[in-house]
Amino acid sequence: MTILPVGGPTAVLELGGLRLLTDPTFDPPGDHPIGDHVLTKTAPPAVDAAGIGAVDAVLLSHDQHPDNLDRAGRALLGAVPLVLSTAAAAGRVPGVTALPPWRHHDLGTVRITAVPALHGPPGTEHITGEVIGFVLTGAGLPTVYVSGDNASLDVVREIATRFPRIDVALLFGGAVRTPPIGDAQFTLGAAAMAEATRILDARHVVPLHIEGWTHFTEGPADVEAAFTAAALADRLHLPAPGRPIALPSA
Repeated sequence: MTILPVGGPTAVLELGGLRLLTDPTFDPPGDHPIGDHVLTKTAPPAVDAAGIGAVDAVLLSHDQHPDNLDRAGRALLGAVPLVLSTAAAAGRVPGVTALPPWRHHDLGTVRITAVPALHGPPGTEHITGEVIGFVLTGAGLPTVYVSGDNASLDVVREIATRFPRIDVALLFGGAVRTPPIGDAQFTLGAAAMAEATRILDARHVVPLHIEGWTHFTEGPADVEAAFTAAALADRLHLPAPGRPIALPSA
């Protein structure tokens, strides 16, 4: 498979003859008001929406935060034949197909299964809203986990129980901190990403959602240091936005 990191949580996955796009964010740098505070984007996408070409489906972990679906990303959705996301997103965004956790959608040779995600400490779901991740499987294909904005290792353990072989994990990190909940983390930090890799026994890890926004408090250097400290550096593929990552097949 091939992964093209675009920036933030956005990447194009080429798997089983399909092109799948994660959490589309294509806006230029700038401020994005959300509630009573502002999220600030600091870097442009490595590839713009027009430059990524045709995609077969969007895997949208959630629609309610602009660092996972921004204005240009929303405009792109109407040109994609299939957008899979949460039930809440399906109720808010035209053309979105709801895929509740543990349900699947078969697309070509790939089965796309929605899996849980907890976007913050337990008890903050009423603030952060509904989020999902995805597991991609298929005969002769690597099994791929796309975490979405998940901050819970307990959720990772649940997924590992259901999918004991994870070949490639796209882990959303950044140790997001933002009001109104003090110093709480809303995505995995670097050390937790390394622990998630150990729990999943993932052979290859591509971290996403680790650069490009001011509320991401940990970046690529933190991830590299954490994986080195955990003796997992050989599994880590740090993304360079705009440069494809080719991974071996199953």
